[in-house]
Amino acid sequence: MLSALVNAWKIPELRKKILYTLLMFAVFRLGAHIPVPGINRDILSGMFTSDLFGWMDILSGGSFKNLSIFAMGIIPYINASIIIQLLTMVVPYFEKLAKEGQEGRRIMSQWIRYGTIVLGLAEAIVMAVFLKGAMINANIWTMLVVIISLTAGTAFIMWIGEAITEKGIGNGISLIIFAGIVSRLPAGINTLYQYVVNGEVSVVTMILFLIVALLIVAGVVAVNEGQRKIPVQYAKRVIGRKVYGGQSTHIPMKINQAGVIPIIFAMALLTFPSVIAQFFSANGGFATWLNRVLNYTHPAYIITYALLIFIFTYFYTAATFNTADVADNMRKNGGFIPGLRPGRPTAEYLDKVLSRLTFSGATFLTLIALTPSIFMAATHMNLYFGGTSLLIAVGVALDTMKQIESHLLMRHYQGFMK
Repeated sequence: MLSALVNAWKIPELRKKILYTLLMFAVFRLGAHIPVPGINRDILSGMFTSDLFGWMDILSGGSFKNLSIFAMGIIPYINASIIIQLLTMVVPYFEKLAKEGQEGRRIMSQWIRYGTIVLGLAEAIVMAVFLKGAMINANIWTMLVVIISLTAGTAFIMWIGEAITEKGIGNGISLIIFAGIVSRLPAGINTLYQYVVNGEVSVVTMILFLIVALLIVAGVVAVNEGQRKIPVQYAKRVIGRKVYGGQSTHIPMKINQAGVIPIIFAMALLTFPSVIAQFFSANGGFATWLNRVLNYTHPAYIITYALLIFIFTYFYTAATFNTADVADNMRKNGGFIPGLRPGRPTAEYLDKVLSRLTFSGATFLTLIALTPSIFMAATHMNLYFGGTSLLIAVGVALDTMKQIESHLLMRHYQGFMK
């Protein structure tokens, strides 16, 4: 792996992409330490006590509890993406855009940006109302400054993510979440250490937790790399004096085709109403009930979270792997799966295999995502850096490594994975 990194550094284009990505990480971390003006930090420290805020603090890289300009993180962007993706299934205009290739994706990206600003503005207004008691001068102008600062911070994070995707290496939005999680790792390790030192958790329990964490990392790598190879045979075709085809190949169908996207989508979708409920729970009523139900260890939260992961896994897999298109392309190029007729029978077979693989992948994602809730309920430890964080961090790291590897292989260098 070290030699592969050295080879990657030797390629000017790849070195430039890596340096650009690291520069954007530095900008992201710098913004996480720029506070929103007009807020009393002493009062603020006692306001964010919910378990939900601990998770949001991890996603934002510590920006949330410090109330920096990046406090809302990338969650409004993710929610806007979910809304636009769902609209492609029910609104003809967005369905048409989804089928128009590069130009359609460009217009949809623009709609996602607009949605991000709208959702970010709505969340910033709610946060400003909630933070009124922590403002140095609680007047309309201070509230406007807080709202504009938080909304602008979300827009800037969105720009950083898209800039990394375009000019850097890897998926920018996923890498921002990765950077936020990794930046909280030292604080998480210190928290675990304090649990042991203060006697709140036994050494045996902590060793068990570390073993589970290692197994999660190994499981994530194994499932992300796992795939089923569907054999494909291409018939020989004579065109002029040349013979084409006749070779055997395969279609790689991954167990976890959706990657970490379902986890991110499910958490983002649950976080938005949770934040609103947390801000207004002091008034009692529905907000208090919703805040209690959406606690990490509550059965309703666990069941809803699991269902959302399954739904988004199937949804995202169907959106990224169209079995009908794959079967049609095989038929046009003279390819067939041994024992099956080209066309509809092939599509039905691929759909059957994909459904089974997706179920296995969704089950794995659900088990990993629910590990922190189960562990917190059993040990009463506030483990925000748990299975979900490890899953996202390892998954994003693997995807980024694969992109670097593809650049290396194009230039005949050996990649990370042999």
